[in-house]
Amino acid sequence: MAEKLLQVENLKKWFPVEGDKLFSKSTSVVKAVDDISFYIEKGETLGLVGESGCGKSTAGRVILRLIEATEGRILIENEDIRALTSKNLKQKRKDMQIVFQDPYASLNPRLKVEQILEEPMSIHLDISKKERKERVKQIMQDVGLNHAYIDRYPHEFSGGQRQRIGIARALAVNPKLIIMDEPVSALDVSVQAQVLNLIQDLQKKYGLTYLFITHNLGVVKHISNRIAVMYLGKIVEIADRDEFFDNAKHPYAQALLSAIPRPDPKLKRKRIILNGDIPSPVNPPEGCRFHTRCPYVMEECKSISPELKDTGNGHWVACHLR
Repeated sequence: MAEKLLQVENLKKWFPVEGDKLFSKSTSVVKAVDDISFYIEKGETLGLVGESGCGKSTAGRVILRLIEATEGRILIENEDIRALTSKNLKQKRKDMQIVFQDPYASLNPRLKVEQILEEPMSIHLDISKKERKERVKQIMQDVGLNHAYIDRYPHEFSGGQRQRIGIARALAVNPKLIIMDEPVSALDVSVQAQVLNLIQDLQKKYGLTYLFITHNLGVVKHISNRIAVMYLGKIVEIADRDEFFDNAKHPYAQALLSAIPRPDPKLKRKRIILNGDIPSPVNPPEGCRFHTRCPYVMEECKSISPELKDTGNGHWVACHLR
């Protein structure tokens, strides 16, 4: 078994809800991430999927301590980053980077590309200005951009080119873990394929480890080694990619898979239609959080929360049916 780079244990992030009246205290919380655990091995890609609002992007930000966790442990190479001081955390930041969903909003519009890429190097790497400029040139080449573009501003690039700059910025400090937060969802389909292939090529070249957050199962099938499914702040299934697509066990995961379009119109797939909307994370249902929409709901589902259990071959499911 490969060495684990990232281990997340019983991670929670609860946001207090502001009171509506003057001087009132907050009495309720939004359970955006509620007791999740998983790991990522060195050099692999874990795809984290789920509907909008399920907490997957919040989980990514909490793992990097861009948002502070409520409870839980986040171990990178067996070091709990929640226990680090501000100084030590700053030193650790070069090992973990993020690529955001919107490449325009995540790049400083006042800085040129060269400044955007040099800034993290000047903070985290003890190298000369000449070495930084050489590294900028190399990274630009790695992400498929012409070095002549370094004097341009972000608004002078297309969406796909801006996302390549965002990826280049994440690469600048030689990270070990990169969290990809919906990195292609804002791009045209043709550009998505190019960026996904680039992400995979960079992983092979630099030995990178990815947490790939997306709602697109087609994308996650293309890029992931393992897949974790999230619903209303909880992880409900984790499995190897092929095992997941061939034998998804959780009713929610099965419903997601049934919605994937087939390229051949003659091939028919039984569509699983879920009734109702996702319940509020402020007041989630008792027991299994999916029971209000589950076609196989039983009495115990309404009162007992299922544990995430290994059903064999590293296939973990949180469901009373399994």
